[in-house]
This record gives sequence, structure tokens and C-alpha cells, in this order.
Amino acid sequence: MLEEIDKSISVDSRDIRLKVGLLAPQAGGSVLIQSEDTAVLVTATRAAAREGIDFLPLLVDYEERLYAAGRIPGGFLRREGRPPERATLISRLIDRPLRPLFPNWLRDDIQVVATTLSLDERVPPDVLAVTGASIATLLAKIPFNGPMAAVRVGLIGDDFIINPTYHEIEAGDLDLVVAGSPDGVIMVEAGANQLPEQDIIEAIDFGYEVVRDLIQAQRDLLDELGIEIVREPEPEVDPTLENFISERVQEPVKQILTRFELTKPERDEALDAVKEQVVAAIEALPEEDPVRVAASLDAKAVGNTYKDITKKLMRKQILEEGVRVDGRKLNEVRPISCRTSLLPKRVHGSALFQRGLTQVMSIVTLGTPGEAQELDDLHPDEEKRYMHHYNMPPYSVGETKPMRSPGRREIGHGALAERALVPVIPPKEQFPYVIRVVSEVLSSNGSTSMGSVCGSTLALMDAGVPILKPVSGAAMGLIKEGEEVRILTDIQGIEDFLGDMDFKVAGTDQGITALQMDMKITGLPMQVVADAINQARPARMHILEKMLATLSQPRAELSPYAPRLITIKIDPDLIGMIIGPGGKTIKGITEQTGAKIDIDDDGTVTISAVDGNKGKQARAIIEGMTRKLSAGDVYVGRVTRIIPIGAFVEFLPGKEGMIHISQLADYRVGKVEDEVSVGDEVIVKVREIDSRGRINLTRLGIHPDEAAAAREAATS
Repeated sequence: MLEEIDKSISVDSRDIRLKVGLLAPQAGGSVLIQSEDTAVLVTATRAAAREGIDFLPLLVDYEERLYAAGRIPGGFLRREGRPPERATLISRLIDRPLRPLFPNWLRDDIQVVATTLSLDERVPPDVLAVTGASIATLLAKIPFNGPMAAVRVGLIGDDFIINPTYHEIEAGDLDLVVAGSPDGVIMVEAGANQLPEQDIIEAIDFGYEVVRDLIQAQRDLLDELGIEIVREPEPEVDPTLENFISERVQEPVKQILTRFELTKPERDEALDAVKEQVVAAIEALPEEDPVRVAASLDAKAVGNTYKDITKKLMRKQILEEGVRVDGRKLNEVRPISCRTSLLPKRVHGSALFQRGLTQVMSIVTLGTPGEAQELDDLHPDEEKRYMHHYNMPPYSVGETKPMRSPGRREIGHGALAERALVPVIPPKEQFPYVIRVVSEVLSSNGSTSMGSVCGSTLALMDAGVPILKPVSGAAMGLIKEGEEVRILTDIQGIEDFLGDMDFKVAGTDQGITALQMDMKITGLPMQVVADAINQARPARMHILEKMLATLSQPRAELSPYAPRLITIKIDPDLIGMIIGPGGKTIKGITEQTGAKIDIDDDGTVTISAVDGNKGKQARAIIEGMTRKLSAGDVYVGRVTRIIPIGAFVEFLPGKEGMIHISQLADYRVGKVEDEVSVGDEVIVKVREIDSRGRINLTRLGIHPDEAAAAREAATS
């Protein structure tokens, strides 16, 4: 067991405490990382490699416990169940900078688990978990090209701040997480309020400077514990098989990669045919031949070797000739086509966006305030009124496989598109609808998340959502060999698969709204990051131009099938009267009018109905119930019931008063029924409202002009 150590690191005037040797002694490595009252336990454990595995089986789990915020989970079981969406996103946030730092040859099972044990509502736990994952991995003595660390950067006014609080994130114009290794920036995740490229670049640079301090603090901790970072060399591989395959595929693959007229399916088919020829050549060898022996010892050796050779040839072509496999220049965007109103208006808005072979259809649904998503996690936000969901069925890549609930990738891509569009969604006061966008990937050949952003922008405008600015996005790639670097605009599938970077940039013509950068190498210098961000802008503007040529602004009218919303304000003290005992009153209004009614604690009432007249009817009832009456007000009413001493009259929707028999006429009335009957229309004046809130009406003393005004108001 490790010596127990409690170490503090000062980060921008805030301390981060590291406790090792105290918790989880049977894990390979563990650390309790704490800032203020937010504490996250992170463990890393390694198990022996399983037979037949040809990839790194890294599993990263972020676990939330509601006791961390002093809360008991909802639901029947009263315990945590399936991880909330935000927990899945944090698991991805930890995984993305961690995974590239493990050696390519490592095949051992590795699991990293981060559990938030205590939450200070000022301090988000996610960046602590990322840094803690690096420390736990190093303490577990797993081969690792770290240390690695992450910080969050916020922007308040003109000032960048490190690890802002939840409140500062909400109030600021930037929420950026940057992770880095000793070799440079390795991961960026950001949402921004249309910030210029230069501001984003400066924020990343600002954050990486602090990341370097956290990296050094980890080295100091390891020195104190007497632990060395494990740098195991890559096992030597017999070159016999590689040379045999290389001699047979170099020229055919090179020719295929330079046949720019080939479509993706044609290119894939041609490459598969070359691979099949190599397999046949190996099987034709004598069983004792060293090449056949090497291939038989590892069932996936031929496929992996063939992939490595294809990767080298594609990268060499880009580095030396500046030409990509589809013949494009490095900064060229694939052909773009856009369509809107693709589906009938039963859906409230739709659009189809296609870039090359990547095709995404986005569909918008407008809902009522009561349909906002309720959040039950550790984040302070309690609900979400803009939701973006992403689906990628297997047919989109020409495959067949079972379709289950959304995986981490689908959740992550949906969250990225959501983050890109949130800054341009109109405020609730201007557009009170809850909005759900679903992006269906119909064909995938790279950059489907940015295709979702573009298609969803068009779908929102098609639905009549008055977005502040249209948003477009592009994915940037990278080929890096030594000091040679090439940045690729609008990468396709093979360039993502065989390249070194996937850098998604989304924004308006004014600035960036979202970033997501993932690496397959151990880090990038800031200059390369800056170049990629700057190279993305002309691509985004080109794509935006194509989008606006299809639909230049939001449609003036909503779909006839979208609910019509009417918003009114009432005195919060009257909310109980509208709801009624056990919800009886509000249910009655809904049954009578067919409209749906949502009431906020501040007295905002939102009435929704597809038929606008039904919504107006519900509004009239609520306004009538909540209108403050004054003695002398005159109304047109209808007699609802009669008792021996008077008649009850509904003079406003949902509001009744009584005319005493003595107030029915300016002469003595023997029986109420002699003057009025149930259903009669009568002109009444408010005589008084007694101490119990009862309304007494009269038919006496009403001037003809008052009666005429009341009739006019009743018909308007």
C-alpha cells in the first residue's frame, strides 16, 4: 500500500487537494481529488489481456451519487439507476484525453471509475475527474504517456478565469475545457456565445498554461512517492509477414487511393479485393512457411498490417502531394445540397443536409413549457427547454446490427449539436416553446455531428423558430509525421479513421458557438490548434452560404399543427385559485376548452392549443377568474342558477356573483323567476365585494352608455 499523502496544488488562487494512499487500497491506483467541497474519488485498475483482443479495451465510468448534494433519488426505488445523460458526457470527457496516451500496442483491460462523493454547487466535478484519471493511472503503474490534466476556462467580461463556478459559467460567454499532455493540447470541449476565433485561441492557450502546472504537480507527487512513469517499449514484431503483405499491396493500394473518381463504396470494394488477394496468397503457402505461420498465430495480423500500410500510403499522398483520396485540395469542402420542408407539416419543421456522402435529416417539434425535460442529476439546472437528439442507425454505413438505446457516441454527438445551437435559441420570454430537434443520420462518411448542426439550423428556421443567427459547422482533420503537418478541411470517414485529429468547429458568421477536438496522438502545439480553428472559418462561411441560399430566414408562420401559445401574467397569490383543490379547477378549464395550461411560480400562465380559438377561450376564463374587480364595473352576464333570494350570474368566465332579489328591479319583485330565468343574458354592475370575497351584483343604476360599453367588450 502507498504511503498516505495529502498534497495541495494552488490553481488560480483556488486549492486542489490530492489524497492518495487512503481510499480504495485494492484498486490499481486511486486518488481523492478535491476543490472546495467538491470531492471525486478516481480509481484505475488493470487486468491481463484477453485472447484475441486487437484494440485497447479501456472502460471509463463516471458515477454520480445524489448523496453528494444531500439529496435522495426520486422514483419508486429511491436509488440511482441508469446514469443520467450528463454523467455519460462526463465519462466521454474523461475518456477522450486519456485514451490517446496509452501505447498503441497495449491490449490489457483497463477501467477508470470516477465517483463524485461530495458536491459543492460552486465547483463542477468534471475537470477534477479528468485530472484525477491521469493521477490514478500513473499510480497504478500502467504504461502511459502522461501525465495529463484538464482545466475549465470561463470568460467574464474581458477576463478569462480558471475553473469558474456554475454561476460564473452561466453568466459568462464561454465554457471551455482544455486537456493537455507534456506534448501539447490533446482535447478541447467548448460552448461559446458567438466568440471570435482569436478569443477562443487565447482561451485555449490560457488554459494550457495552467494544465502544464498541473502536469508538473503530478510529477512532483510521483517523485514524493518514489514512483516512476511506466514507459514500456513496443514489443518487437517479426517483419516477415509485414514485408510479404507490403510487397503485394503497395502498388495496388496506391493506385486505388489516386483514383479520385471512385465513390466511397467503390473504393472500399477495391481495397477489400486487394486484401482478399493477399489472404489467398498466404493460404496458398506451405503450412511451414514463416509467413503462414506468423499469420496463423494471430488471426487479425493480416487485417491490421493491411490497415497500417493503407494508412501510411494515404498519409504520404497528403503530405507529399497535397491531394486527398477524393481528389480534393486540403482546404476544400465536399459538394453540399440542402432541402427544407421535406416532410409534411404534421412535423413542425424539417430539413435535409448533405455534404458528400454524409446525409442528415433533422426534424423539429415544438412543445409546451410543461414538456421541458426535468433533470435529476448533480447539476444545478433543473430543466432543459432545448433538446437535441442524434440517431445513427446501422444502415447509414451499410451495415446490419441490432438497434438498442442510444450509446455514448449518439449521446455525445447530440450534446455537441445542442451546445452549438443553444446560443442562438431565442429566450423564453420571446419564444416560450420547448424545442426538440432529432437528427437522423441517413448516410455517414465523416462529420455527421456537424451535418446535424447544419441540418438542424435549417429545420429550426423551417419550423418558424426565430433563431438569433444561423449556425454552420465543419470538421477539421490532421496528418502529422514528425515536423510535417497538414490540416484537412471537412474530413471524410477514411481521413478520420486513419488521421490524427477530429476537430469540430461550429458557429455563426459572428463567431464560434461550439468546439470539440479529439486526438489520436499525444498532443499538439498551440500554433497547430490555432491554425485549425482559423482554417475552419472559411469552410463554415462557405457552408453557411449554401444553407442560406436554400432558406435565408425563419418562416413567418408556424406549422398549422404546432401548438399556439398564449402567455399571460397573474398575481402569484391567485395561482391556487386557478389550480383549485386537487387540481379540479384547472382540469375543468382543460376539459372545457381542450387547451393545456402551465403555470410557473412567478405567475406566468402559458396556454397552448393547436386551435387558437380554444386557447383564447381558456385565456378568457383565466383572465376572468383573476381579474381584480371594483365596485361600479359593468358586465354582460348569464344567469346560471336561481334561489329564493336571488339569481347567480356568471359575468366573467369562471366568475360568478349574486343579484339579491331586491336588486333585480327598481320595484318590489315577488319571485325571482318573475324577472329572470336560467340562461338569460343580463347587464349587471358590481355593487360590492364583501370581506369573504363574495361578489354582490345589481341591475339598478346602470347608465345606457355603461350597458353599451359592456356589450361591446363582451363581443370583442
